[in-house]
Amino acid sequence: MKTALWLYLFLFLAFFDLHAQYPVLTPFAISLGAGPTFIGWMMGMYSLTHLPGNLLAGVLVDRNGSRRYIVFSLVAAGAILLLQAHVQLPWHLLMLRAASGFVLAFLSPACMTLLASLSSDATEQGKYMSGHGIVHTLASVVSPAAGAFIVAKAGYSGTFTTLGWLLIATGVMAFFSVPAPSRQILRPLSSAQSTKVPDRPSVPTKDDDLVSKRYYLLPFFISCSQGVLFFELPLSQTGSNSILSTGILLSLLSLGALVTLSMLFLNRLSPGGRIAAALLGMAICFFALASFQSIPTAAILFMLGAAKGVLFPAMASLFISLGGPGRMGRTFSMQSIAMSLGAFAGPVAAGQLRAFVSPYFIAFLLLMVALILLPPKNTGKLSSLNSKWNGRAA
Repeated sequence: MKTALWLYLFLFLAFFDLHAQYPVLTPFAISLGAGPTFIGWMMGMYSLTHLPGNLLAGVLVDRNGSRRYIVFSLVAAGAILLLQAHVQLPWHLLMLRAASGFVLAFLSPACMTLLASLSSDATEQGKYMSGHGIVHTLASVVSPAAGAFIVAKAGYSGTFTTLGWLLIATGVMAFFSVPAPSRQILRPLSSAQSTKVPDRPSVPTKDDDLVSKRYYLLPFFISCSQGVLFFELPLSQTGSNSILSTGILLSLLSLGALVTLSMLFLNRLSPGGRIAAALLGMAICFFALASFQSIPTAAILFMLGAAKGVLFPAMASLFISLGGPGRMGRTFSMQSIAMSLGAFAGPVAAGQLRAFVSPYFIAFLLLMVALILLPPKNTGKLSSLNSKWNGRAA
């Protein structure tokens, strides 16, 4: 539990730092002379460079443990932010965002793998993942408004410098506080030991493997919709206080997620059912943003956040079920790859099609496709695998 508390603290500081940039990046890029299409590519490039980082993280985290990659990701991202404070051209910002996307690709698989390895009990793992979501959401409640406030007081350069040093300090704290991986855990089994594995789960059939792969479409479409939101929301806010209003709206989004994340009894429900309900709720919210101007945006974003608070712990529990001994890093890496592809495609598509259709309607269609493709069966079968492996092997 001590490890979990330290990890939650570092995650809070890291997420605070990252989410504080969301209401800042688009106006900063505009101040450098970037247009909507370039901004879409800039936001998408950050996610595109996640891919090689995710591919490396999946193997390296399983082989070497999580600590070194958590520290590397935080310190390197902080150094990039210090450089970002001195950007003069849009292309410079694009390159630094691409580099930031690569180094931060190690953070999520490493943290999720470490949390999942703290217990082999499905309910406990669900609580750890809910705690991860709560910490993430608490940080994102205050960070957008805080980022907008820092910009108003210190300007863009001062904001990126402050956030950069905060990330570096967090990485140094993680180096001294996150436990090093046990050699016993990391040492591969000998051939004699590997032949004596008790209670080994049955080998999945081709149908089961197909269903498992279909689940990776979920984070792709979900991340697409989030990318559309983070692209369109700052552009839709006008006036002298546009940065502050965007920060407040994003904080309301996170506040809605915090409400449902705090309902820990939801972890007892089926992950598949929670995912389906959350996808439908998010789709309705995006349709309302696209079609009903009379409904306050703040209210819609609060409900959208509430649906996200149901979705992400359920999706994490589902991917724990898809993992196995020594493969949690790879499982969460594949999830991160799917989300990176979606976060790249979403803003790019929104930037290209914004003149023809509301980006919010694009997000609505993506979420409805995700709901249709959600495998209706085998959820219980996949979840039952969770009780047959020792999560500490990751």
